[in-house]
Amino acid sequence: MEKKIDSHLIYDGKIIKVYKDTVKCENGNEAFREVVRHHGGVGVLAIIDNKILLVKQYRYPNATDTLEIPAGKLELGEDTKLCALRELEEETGYSAKSITQIAKFLPTPGYSDEWLYVYEANDVFKVENPLNCDEDEEIEVVAIDIDKAYQKVVNGEIFDSKTMIAIMHAYINKRKI
Repeated sequence: MEKKIDSHLIYDGKIIKVYKDTVKCENGNEAFREVVRHHGGVGVLAIIDNKILLVKQYRYPNATDTLEIPAGKLELGEDTKLCALRELEEETGYSAKSITQIAKFLPTPGYSDEWLYVYEANDVFKVENPLNCDEDEEIEVVAIDIDKAYQKVVNGEIFDSKTMIAIMHAYINKRKI
């Protein structure tokens, strides 16, 4: 295991902090690690009438539109389930009577400490006066049949990891849904 010797904050932003750490490797050599610190995020698989609710939005870092499950970042110390329900409502106008965690994973373990939590919404319903999206978000809600969503993963049209995990879960378990 590597041992941290020193750490310097390089960037302190609204969403991330970036550190340059000096570590001692198992073989005794010293090395540098650039580490992105992030509070984590959530995503929600919501299915209505055999259709997955996805959001289409432009992603600036990749200069492309994406199809993703409703998702968002955690605030420091925020409960992941509450965050998931909030993001589902803000981004789609729907909520759920309950949610069940289906995955917890590291999206980029080579340079980030971020954990992502993916939940499945149970008993999804339309909210009468939903919470508003973040003011910098432009989102289009898209409902796609589970089989079509699976094909979009297979043919590379859906390439967001949390969304791929959620769609594969839905596709594998669709007989139970």
